[in-house]
Amino acid sequence: MEYKDYYKILGVERDATQDEIKRAYRKMARTYHPDVNKEEGAEAKFKDAGEAYEVLKDPEKRAAYNELGANWQQGQEFRPPPNWDAGFEFSGGGYTQADASQFSDFFEKMFGGMRGGRAGAGFGGDAGHGAGHGGFSRREFHAQGQDHHAKVEIDLKDAYEGAKRQMTLRFPEVDEHGHVVVKDRTLNVTIPKGVREGQHIRLAGQGAPGMGKGQPGDLYLEVRFAPDPVYRVEGKDVYLDLPVAPWEAALGASVKAPTPEGAVMLKIPPNSAAGRTMRLKGRGIPGKPPGDLFAVLKIVLPPADSDKAKELYQQMERELAFNPRSGLGV
Repeated sequence: MEYKDYYKILGVERDATQDEIKRAYRKMARTYHPDVNKEEGAEAKFKDAGEAYEVLKDPEKRAAYNELGANWQQGQEFRPPPNWDAGFEFSGGGYTQADASQFSDFFEKMFGGMRGGRAGAGFGGDAGHGAGHGGFSRREFHAQGQDHHAKVEIDLKDAYEGAKRQMTLRFPEVDEHGHVVVKDRTLNVTIPKGVREGQHIRLAGQGAPGMGKGQPGDLYLEVRFAPDPVYRVEGKDVYLDLPVAPWEAALGASVKAPTPEGAVMLKIPPNSAAGRTMRLKGRGIPGKPPGDLFAVLKIVLPPADSDKAKELYQQMERELAFNPRSGLGV
């Protein structure tokens, strides 16, 4: 995917103020608007300017864009890493309310999946109240603070056992000179046992402050699991590829298999083929009911790295009438 340099499109420096970005966009919009400029390529430049401004005018989108593109080099294909936005705090329902499909594939890849609404039924209480109700009095205006959102990564083990973790979130703001800066804040977070990917942990009162006597908003942490070298997760079920020797698969065996809660003995039926799935009921993510754990058999061949090993393979070749390609008609 091609990287789009929004600063270059608008003709501004990367440290431009928000006002400078606005002025640059307005100038380009007047110059290349299809109603006033019929030259070839004018409409494309107008659309590019609109896309660039959609990102750079918003401190949250701009900070995310800056971070994601920080290590990009000219000529490289652009591939955002998975969960690149984890730990980034934003307000409202997401980074953008724009229809990502009207912009480029680059915009869609970055921001298309980041629209959202209020947090759903998560942990720690009801969903947030938004920036809605408030009221006037004779002396001052009261309004509840806006809810904030962030994606966070946790280990699979934390979902099995629950945990208390310190998490650092990054949030953008505009300083007194009009520049977007990113600051950090550290929170103590209780991860409830049984939390699943995509669920929200609600931290009451940790959103934006209210106005007057208005209550602060809430902070919703959307859970993502960090990549695990052994397990993969689908909903509340957990999967692992379980290596077995050819004789264990052919003859049957009881083998030790890992689970996030500790090793168990698993009985492999005779004549098991690679890819066979063994279900360990209730060994998935805890809950009511809990998920299951599935061990997918992966047959591992011993290497023919010694004379004895080669002799055994040659003996199998001579004595076993076995054609692995018989099902292909050859």
